[in-house]
Amino acid sequence: LYAGLADLTASKERRRTLKLPEGSTIADALNFLGIEKPLWAIMLVNGIHASPETKLQEGDLLTVFPPVAGG
Repeated sequence: LYAGLADLTASKERRRTLKLPEGSTIADALNFLGIEKPLWAIMLVNGIHASPETKLQEGDLLTVFPPVAGG
């Protein structure tokens, strides 16, 4: 979890290991962590861009960035 997303979770940890039911998606994982949908901008699974509907497999590394702005 990058750019302050970890601050939105109960543990405040940037890196966590989750045990989710088989067939869980990125959206399921983020909901489990209590991170609401407007804060999901860039999601990667094992370094590859993914969507909230992407199913996770055991051992996957999920990386999430919030929306960013700048100029």
